[in-house]
Amino acid sequence: MGEALERRERPPVKDWMTIIVFDGRGGVRKLAEDEEDKPYTVPPKGFVLISGNARSPDFKVWLRTELGDFISDMISVPSTRTRCVVIEDKAMVMLRVPRPNASPDDVGRQLLSLWLEKGKVIVSSELNIPEFLGVGQWQASHHAPLSPADLVARLGLRAADRLEPLIERLGDNLDSIEEGLMINNKKDARTKLAHLRRNLITFRRLIWPQRDVLNTLEIEDLSFFSPRDRVRLREASARSARLGDELQALSERAVLVHEQILDTRAEQMNQTMLVLAAVTVVFMPLTVISGMLGMNLAGIPFADHPWAFWVVAAGLAVLGLSLVLWMKGKKWL
Repeated sequence: MGEALERRERPPVKDWMTIIVFDGRGGVRKLAEDEEDKPYTVPPKGFVLISGNARSPDFKVWLRTELGDFISDMISVPSTRTRCVVIEDKAMVMLRVPRPNASPDDVGRQLLSLWLEKGKVIVSSELNIPEFLGVGQWQASHHAPLSPADLVARLGLRAADRLEPLIERLGDNLDSIEEGLMINNKKDARTKLAHLRRNLITFRRLIWPQRDVLNTLEIEDLSFFSPRDRVRLREASARSARLGDELQALSERAVLVHEQILDTRAEQMNQTMLVLAAVTVVFMPLTVISGMLGMNLAGIPFADHPWAFWVVAAGLAVLGLSLVLWMKGKKWL
Protein backbone atom coordinates (compact mmCIF):
# COMPACT_ATOMS: atom_id res chain seq x y z
CA MET A 1 0.00 0.00 0.00
CA GLY A 2 1.23 3.47 -0.77
CA GLU A 3 1.68 6.17 1.79
CA ALA A 4 -1.50 7.62 3.20
CA LEU A 5 -2.57 10.88 1.67
CA GLU A 6 -3.00 13.93 3.87
CA ARG A 7 -6.57 15.22 3.82
CA ARG A 8 -7.40 18.87 4.40
CA GLU A 9 -10.56 20.86 4.59
CA ARG A 10 -10.28 22.97 1.49
CA PRO A 11 -11.55 26.51 1.04
CA PRO A 12 -14.38 26.94 -1.45
CA VAL A 13 -13.30 27.33 -5.06
CA LYS A 14 -14.53 30.67 -6.38
CA ASP A 15 -13.73 32.87 -9.35
CA TRP A 16 -11.34 34.80 -7.11
CA MET A 17 -9.41 31.71 -6.02
CA THR A 18 -7.70 28.77 -7.70
CA ILE A 19 -6.42 25.66 -5.92
CA ILE A 20 -3.80 23.43 -7.53
CA VAL A 21 -2.51 20.23 -5.93
CA PHE A 22 1.04 18.99 -6.67
CA ASP A 23 1.87 15.37 -5.88
CA GLY A 24 5.62 15.95 -5.42
CA ARG A 25 6.49 13.61 -8.31
CA GLY A 26 5.79 15.94 -11.24
CA GLY A 27 2.02 15.52 -11.31
CA VAL A 28 -0.42 18.37 -10.85
CA ARG A 29 -4.18 18.71 -10.61
CA LYS A 30 -6.28 21.85 -10.69
CA LEU A 31 -9.41 21.52 -8.59
CA ALA A 32 -12.69 22.24 -10.37
CA GLU A 33 -15.74 24.00 -8.97
CA ASP A 34 -17.77 20.78 -8.88
CA GLU A 35 -15.35 19.51 -6.19
CA GLU A 36 -16.26 22.42 -3.94
CA ASP A 37 -17.91 20.38 -1.21
CA LYS A 38 -15.21 17.68 -1.08
CA PRO A 39 -12.02 17.82 0.98
CA TYR A 40 -8.89 17.77 -1.16
CA THR A 41 -6.02 15.36 -0.60
CA VAL A 42 -2.35 16.31 -0.69
CA PRO A 43 0.30 13.58 -0.99
CA PRO A 44 2.83 13.52 1.86
CA LYS A 45 5.62 14.74 -0.43
CA GLY A 46 3.38 17.13 -2.32
CA PHE A 47 1.98 20.56 -1.63
CA VAL A 48 -0.96 22.76 -2.53
CA LEU A 49 -0.93 26.11 -4.34
CA ILE A 50 -3.73 28.54 -3.50
CA SER A 51 -3.78 31.62 -5.70
CA GLY A 52 -6.25 34.46 -5.42
CA ASN A 53 -7.05 37.83 -6.90
CA ALA A 54 -5.33 40.49 -4.81
CA ARG A 55 -8.16 42.97 -5.48
CA SER A 56 -10.93 40.63 -4.39
CA PRO A 57 -12.49 41.50 -1.00
CA ASP A 58 -13.51 37.85 -0.58
CA PHE A 59 -9.93 36.70 -0.99
CA LYS A 60 -8.72 39.28 1.52
CA VAL A 61 -11.28 38.00 4.03
CA TRP A 62 -10.11 34.43 3.42
CA LEU A 63 -6.48 35.50 3.92
CA ARG A 64 -7.33 37.05 7.29
CA THR A 65 -9.07 33.85 8.34
CA GLU A 66 -6.22 31.63 7.11
CA LEU A 67 -3.13 33.65 8.09
CA GLY A 68 -4.25 36.28 10.57
CA ASP A 69 -4.42 40.04 10.28
CA PHE A 70 -0.69 40.81 10.33
CA ILE A 71 0.42 38.33 7.65
CA SER A 72 -2.62 38.91 5.44
CA ASP A 73 -2.00 42.67 5.48
CA MET A 74 1.63 42.16 4.48
CA ILE A 75 0.58 39.96 1.56
CA SER A 76 -2.46 41.83 0.30
CA VAL A 77 -1.35 45.46 0.72
CA PRO A 78 0.39 46.71 -2.45
CA SER A 79 4.12 47.04 -1.96
CA THR A 80 6.69 48.86 -4.03
CA ARG A 81 9.63 46.73 -2.94
CA THR A 82 10.72 43.26 -3.96
CA ARG A 83 11.81 41.42 -0.83
CA CYS A 84 11.97 38.16 1.10
CA VAL A 85 11.00 37.94 4.80
CA VAL A 86 11.38 34.79 6.91
CA ILE A 87 9.03 34.39 9.89
CA GLU A 88 9.81 31.34 12.02
CA ASP A 89 9.77 28.39 9.59
CA LYS A 90 7.79 30.24 6.92
CA ALA A 91 8.64 32.82 4.30
CA MET A 92 6.98 35.72 2.54
CA VAL A 93 8.25 36.61 -0.94
CA MET A 94 7.39 39.72 -2.95
CA LEU A 95 8.18 39.73 -6.66
CA ARG A 96 7.39 42.19 -9.43
CA VAL A 97 6.95 40.87 -12.95
CA PRO A 98 6.15 42.61 -16.26
CA ARG A 99 2.54 42.56 -17.31
CA PRO A 100 1.55 40.49 -20.37
CA ASN A 101 2.35 42.09 -23.73
CA ALA A 102 4.56 44.68 -22.05
CA SER A 103 6.90 46.88 -24.07
CA PRO A 104 10.28 48.37 -23.13
CA ASP A 105 8.60 51.78 -22.81
CA ASP A 106 5.74 50.48 -20.64
CA VAL A 107 6.69 47.48 -18.51
CA GLY A 108 3.60 47.71 -16.29
CA ARG A 109 5.02 45.90 -13.26
CA GLN A 110 2.59 43.64 -11.42
CA LEU A 111 3.02 42.51 -7.82
CA LEU A 112 3.30 38.82 -6.97
CA SER A 113 3.03 38.08 -3.20
CA LEU A 114 3.75 34.57 -1.92
CA TRP A 115 3.42 32.90 1.46
CA LEU A 116 5.48 29.71 1.81
CA GLU A 117 5.13 27.05 4.45
CA LYS A 118 5.50 23.30 4.56
CA GLY A 119 3.02 21.76 2.14
CA LYS A 120 1.36 25.04 1.14
CA VAL A 121 1.96 28.09 -1.06
CA ILE A 122 -0.45 31.03 -1.09
CA VAL A 123 -0.17 33.55 -3.93
CA SER A 124 -1.88 36.93 -3.99
CA SER A 125 -1.70 38.70 -7.33
CA GLU A 126 -3.72 40.23 -10.13
CA LEU A 127 -1.96 37.85 -12.51
CA ASN A 128 -3.61 34.68 -13.76
CA ILE A 129 -1.20 32.40 -11.92
CA PRO A 130 -2.13 29.09 -13.64
CA GLU A 131 -1.66 30.72 -17.04
CA PHE A 132 1.52 32.50 -15.95
CA LEU A 133 3.06 29.24 -14.71
CA GLY A 134 1.79 27.11 -17.58
CA VAL A 135 -0.11 24.59 -15.45
CA GLY A 136 -1.75 23.09 -18.54
CA GLN A 137 1.66 22.18 -19.95
CA TRP A 138 2.68 20.64 -16.63
CA GLN A 139 -0.42 18.47 -16.64
CA ALA A 140 0.44 17.20 -20.12
CA SER A 141 4.17 16.71 -19.54
CA HIS A 142 3.99 15.54 -15.90
CA HIS A 143 6.86 17.92 -15.15
CA ALA A 144 5.38 20.14 -12.44
CA PRO A 145 7.36 21.59 -9.49
CA LEU A 146 8.19 19.09 -6.79
CA SER A 147 8.21 21.47 -3.83
CA PRO A 148 7.27 25.02 -2.80
CA ALA A 149 10.84 26.19 -3.39
CA ASP A 150 10.79 24.63 -6.84
CA LEU A 151 7.58 26.57 -7.53
CA VAL A 152 9.22 29.86 -6.49
CA ALA A 153 12.16 29.08 -8.75
CA ARG A 154 9.77 28.45 -11.65
CA LEU A 155 8.05 31.77 -10.93
CA GLY A 156 11.42 33.52 -11.04
CA LEU A 157 12.20 31.83 -14.35
CA ARG A 158 8.81 32.83 -15.81
CA ALA A 159 9.43 36.42 -14.77
CA ALA A 160 12.84 36.24 -16.46
CA ASP A 161 11.18 34.80 -19.58
CA ARG A 162 9.02 37.90 -19.80
CA LEU A 163 11.96 40.23 -19.26
CA GLU A 164 14.40 38.65 -21.70
CA PRO A 165 12.69 39.65 -25.00
CA LEU A 166 12.20 43.17 -23.65
CA ILE A 167 15.91 43.41 -22.86
CA GLU A 168 16.70 42.18 -26.37
CA ARG A 169 14.52 44.96 -27.78
CA LEU A 170 16.42 47.48 -25.67
CA GLY A 171 19.63 46.14 -27.21
CA ASP A 172 18.14 46.49 -30.70
CA ASN A 173 17.18 50.09 -29.95
CA LEU A 174 20.72 50.83 -28.82
CA ASP A 175 22.08 49.21 -31.99
CA SER A 176 19.84 51.46 -34.07
CA ILE A 177 21.16 54.56 -32.31
CA GLU A 178 24.75 53.46 -32.87
CA GLU A 179 24.12 52.74 -36.55
CA GLY A 180 22.53 56.17 -36.94
CA LEU A 181 25.66 57.78 -35.52
CA MET A 182 27.87 55.79 -37.88
CA ILE A 183 25.98 57.04 -40.97
CA ASN A 184 25.83 60.59 -39.56
CA ASN A 185 22.09 60.37 -38.93
CA LYS A 186 22.18 62.16 -35.58
CA LYS A 187 18.59 63.39 -35.58
CA ASP A 188 17.07 62.93 -32.10
CA ALA A 189 19.91 60.54 -31.17
CA ARG A 190 20.48 62.22 -27.83
CA THR A 191 16.76 62.20 -26.95
CA LYS A 192 16.39 58.54 -27.93
CA LEU A 193 19.47 57.60 -25.92
CA ALA A 194 18.22 59.43 -22.81
CA HIS A 195 14.89 57.58 -23.09
CA LEU A 196 16.72 54.27 -23.49
CA ARG A 197 18.85 54.90 -20.40
CA ARG A 198 15.72 55.61 -18.35
CA ASN A 199 14.27 52.28 -19.51
CA LEU A 200 17.48 50.50 -18.53
CA ILE A 201 17.21 51.94 -15.01
CA THR A 202 13.60 50.69 -14.78
CA PHE A 203 14.61 47.18 -15.83
CA ARG A 204 17.51 47.08 -13.40
CA ARG A 205 15.09 47.95 -10.60
CA LEU A 206 13.12 44.87 -11.62
CA ILE A 207 15.84 42.28 -12.13
CA TRP A 208 18.43 42.94 -9.39
CA PRO A 209 15.97 42.76 -6.43
CA GLN A 210 14.57 39.53 -7.89
CA ARG A 211 18.05 38.02 -7.86
CA ASP A 212 18.55 39.14 -4.25
CA VAL A 213 15.20 37.61 -3.20
CA LEU A 214 16.09 34.24 -4.71
CA ASN A 215 19.55 34.34 -3.12
CA THR A 216 18.06 35.18 0.28
CA LEU A 217 15.51 32.39 0.04
CA GLU A 218 18.24 29.93 -0.93
CA ILE A 219 20.43 30.61 2.11
CA GLU A 220 17.59 30.74 4.66
CA ASP A 221 17.42 27.72 6.97
CA LEU A 222 13.86 26.58 6.24
CA SER A 223 13.21 23.00 7.33
CA PHE A 224 11.13 22.05 4.28
CA PHE A 225 13.84 23.07 1.78
CA SER A 226 15.90 20.20 0.39
CA PRO A 227 19.35 20.45 -1.24
CA ARG A 228 17.62 20.09 -4.61
CA ASP A 229 15.38 23.06 -3.76
CA ARG A 230 18.40 25.21 -3.04
CA VAL A 231 19.99 24.20 -6.33
CA ARG A 232 16.81 25.17 -8.19
CA LEU A 233 16.71 28.54 -6.44
CA ARG A 234 20.37 29.07 -7.28
CA GLU A 235 19.68 28.32 -10.95
CA ALA A 236 16.81 30.82 -11.04
CA SER A 237 18.98 33.39 -9.30
CA ALA A 238 21.75 32.80 -11.84
CA ARG A 239 19.27 33.41 -14.67
CA SER A 240 18.27 36.71 -13.10
CA ALA A 241 21.93 37.60 -12.57
CA ARG A 242 22.67 36.90 -16.26
CA LEU A 243 19.88 39.25 -17.31
CA GLY A 244 21.24 41.80 -14.85
CA ASP A 245 24.68 41.46 -16.44
CA GLU A 246 23.13 42.05 -19.87
CA LEU A 247 21.47 45.20 -18.57
CA GLN A 248 24.78 46.32 -17.08
CA ALA A 249 26.51 45.76 -20.42
CA LEU A 250 23.79 47.75 -22.20
CA SER A 251 24.17 50.56 -19.66
CA GLU A 252 27.92 50.68 -20.27
CA ARG A 253 27.35 50.72 -24.04
CA ALA A 254 24.82 53.53 -23.61
CA VAL A 255 27.44 55.54 -21.70
CA LEU A 256 29.92 55.02 -24.53
CA VAL A 257 27.34 56.07 -27.11
CA HIS A 258 26.56 59.17 -25.06
CA GLU A 259 30.27 60.03 -24.98
CA GLN A 260 30.41 59.48 -28.73
CA ILE A 261 27.54 61.93 -29.22
CA LEU A 262 29.31 64.48 -27.03
CA ASP A 263 32.58 63.97 -28.93
CA THR A 264 30.77 64.42 -32.23
CA ARG A 265 29.16 67.62 -31.06
CA ALA A 266 32.48 68.90 -29.72
CA GLU A 267 34.13 68.10 -33.05
CA GLN A 268 31.39 69.94 -34.93
CA MET A 269 31.83 72.93 -32.61
CA ASN A 270 35.60 72.90 -33.13
CA GLN A 271 35.14 72.74 -36.89
CA THR A 272 32.75 75.68 -36.77
CA MET A 273 35.12 77.71 -34.63
CA LEU A 274 37.98 76.91 -37.01
CA VAL A 275 35.98 78.19 -39.98
CA LEU A 276 35.07 81.36 -38.12
CA ALA A 277 38.68 81.92 -37.10
CA ALA A 278 39.84 81.39 -40.70
CA VAL A 279 37.29 83.90 -41.98
CA THR A 280 38.49 86.39 -39.37
CA VAL A 281 42.14 85.89 -40.32
CA VAL A 282 41.37 86.41 -44.01
CA PHE A 283 39.10 89.42 -43.71
CA MET A 284 40.83 91.29 -40.88
CA PRO A 285 43.70 92.67 -43.00
CA LEU A 286 41.34 93.27 -45.91
CA THR A 287 39.08 95.26 -43.60
CA VAL A 288 41.98 97.31 -42.27
CA ILE A 289 43.27 98.20 -45.76
CA SER A 290 39.83 98.99 -47.17
CA GLY A 291 39.01 101.04 -44.10
CA MET A 292 42.16 103.13 -44.42
CA LEU A 293 41.60 103.76 -48.13
CA GLY A 294 37.97 104.63 -47.50
CA MET A 295 38.64 107.46 -45.06
CA ASN A 296 37.05 110.73 -46.15
CA LEU A 297 40.30 112.71 -45.96
CA ALA A 298 42.54 114.45 -48.46
CA GLY A 299 45.75 112.79 -49.50
CA ILE A 300 44.38 109.30 -50.24
CA PRO A 301 46.71 107.89 -52.95
CA PHE A 302 45.19 107.57 -56.42
CA ALA A 303 41.83 108.92 -55.17
CA ASP A 304 41.35 110.83 -58.43
CA HIS A 305 42.13 107.93 -60.78
CA PRO A 306 39.13 105.88 -62.03
CA TRP A 307 41.15 102.67 -62.24
CA ALA A 308 42.32 102.84 -58.62
CA PHE A 309 39.27 100.97 -57.27
CA TRP A 310 39.89 97.95 -59.46
CA VAL A 311 43.58 97.90 -58.58
CA VAL A 312 42.78 97.94 -54.85
CA ALA A 313 40.06 95.29 -55.26
CA ALA A 314 42.42 93.01 -57.18
CA GLY A 315 45.12 93.52 -54.58
CA LEU A 316 42.74 92.65 -51.77
CA ALA A 317 41.59 89.51 -53.62
CA VAL A 318 45.20 88.40 -54.14
CA LEU A 319 45.98 89.05 -50.46
CA GLY A 320 42.91 87.09 -49.32
CA LEU A 321 43.73 84.17 -51.61
CA SER A 322 47.32 84.18 -50.39
CA LEU A 323 46.16 83.97 -46.76
CA VAL A 324 43.87 81.03 -47.58
CA LEU A 325 46.67 79.17 -49.37
CA TRP A 326 49.05 79.90 -46.49
CA MET A 327 46.59 78.43 -43.92
CA LYS A 328 46.11 75.36 -46.11
CA GLY A 329 49.86 74.95 -46.27
CA LYS A 330 49.94 75.03 -42.47
CA LYS A 331 47.09 72.45 -42.44
CA TRP A 332 44.87 74.80 -40.53
CA LEU A 333 42.11 74.30 -43.07
